[in-house]
Amino acid sequence: MSEPVQKSNSGVGNETGLYSEHEEWAVNMGEKTIHAKRMPGFYRSIKYFTESFWLILFLAPYMRWNGKQALILDVNDRQFHIFGLTILPQDIWMVSLLLLLLAMTLFAVTSVASRVFCGYFCFQTTWVDLFTWIEEKIEGAPNARHKLDAAPMTGAKFGKKAFKHTLWLLISLLTGISVIIWFEDAHVFWGNLLHFNLSMIEGATLVAFTLGTYFLAGHLREQTCLWLCPYARIQGVMCDAQTLMPTYDEKRGEPRGRLRKGAASADEPKQGDCIDCFQCVQVCPTGVDIRQGQQLGCITCGLCLDACDSIMDKIDRPRGLIRYMTLDEVNGVPVKKLYQHPRTLVYIGILLIALMGIVYGLSHLGTLTLRVAPERQPLFVRMSDGSIQNKYMFKVLNKTDKDLYVKVSAEGGVKGQVIVDSDKKQLVHHGKASGFTIFVKAPEENLTREVTKLQFRVENVEDPNMKAEYDTVFTGPKR
Repeated sequence: MSEPVQKSNSGVGNETGLYSEHEEWAVNMGEKTIHAKRMPGFYRSIKYFTESFWLILFLAPYMRWNGKQALILDVNDRQFHIFGLTILPQDIWMVSLLLLLLAMTLFAVTSVASRVFCGYFCFQTTWVDLFTWIEEKIEGAPNARHKLDAAPMTGAKFGKKAFKHTLWLLISLLTGISVIIWFEDAHVFWGNLLHFNLSMIEGATLVAFTLGTYFLAGHLREQTCLWLCPYARIQGVMCDAQTLMPTYDEKRGEPRGRLRKGAASADEPKQGDCIDCFQCVQVCPTGVDIRQGQQLGCITCGLCLDACDSIMDKIDRPRGLIRYMTLDEVNGVPVKKLYQHPRTLVYIGILLIALMGIVYGLSHLGTLTLRVAPERQPLFVRMSDGSIQNKYMFKVLNKTDKDLYVKVSAEGGVKGQVIVDSDKKQLVHHGKASGFTIFVKAPEENLTREVTKLQFRVENVEDPNMKAEYDTVFTGPKR
């Protein structure tokens, strides 16, 4: 990465007047705290909306379903419960497809719109935005916060700082609790917490998430995005000249200068639309001056667009001095449609394959899963009455949260076949596979071939709609 450089206000154009992709980088090294200004606008509203999705982290674990927690990732028992659906280790391939789907969605979005995930959805960005909102309510606007930081410690300053950090720690604590109760029952955890009866793992996890949230969102802030987040590193190589990013229109904005009163004289050079108000810099959560070109610190949040558009409205000039553009568009290169990019088709193909796999898995998940293994030594036994008997080992996986009794039946096979003790109910325990043995015998004279197709079915005694089937064979003597 290039070292930070000093730049003039002439923009990032090179000698030909065109932008070069990532020509220069401006990096905030953390010498001073960024106190970003908050301004209303279209992209700020979108940001509030997308950030509100993180409320799911806090609220979802408290939903109940049939007297139990509706959403729980029970790692200890190797079960994921999603309302009435239970995902067991045998179905982990669907979780892998889900992770692939999320990863490819992130890569596709990055290639199209750069770090839009960072700007609107990232948990670090969301928590920083929440913490700085609290900071603004307690300590005031950015200028007031700068003055307070520079002022000597007084009783009033200590009170404001103490109140702010107390709220930060409280939110961090709730964040840690909310993460943990995704992995164990919320009611049980709160009971253990209030009675100081947490296990060592629970206590260590709670402390780690609480302190991690407090320091990352409250103190490191944008430095986390710059130096700790791996996504901030890889996103640079995933963007190209056809990626949408917040971009300053240098041709329209330069030469920039303060807004003049009255008409300009004929001998004065024509001034661009940028009046050097620095509102785009003041609202940036990472302290980036977007007029200096694409930079490592830009998280594509679009807040600079809101700030610039509000100024353009005030001085009666058209919006869009800073807007989402591609470098090709800036340089006058014909812009391809989204569907004309080969990478788009590749991403869509992978996303569709992963999505179809997940849909197929969920539609064929069922509450019971049956596996049948015929006995191999011997393949069959000739009984004293002349009938041929086969032995089968059943494995029934019960994905519900309670024990069930099932009965076994069969279709196809040999005429006159009988399941020994067919009326016997078999107990299958919840959340795991239960095994038992089944014998099937048939008159030898009814066997027309050595191997006959046979389908077994197990169904819940109380609910016949809860069933599972398995295709196997009935083996007899050679014909």
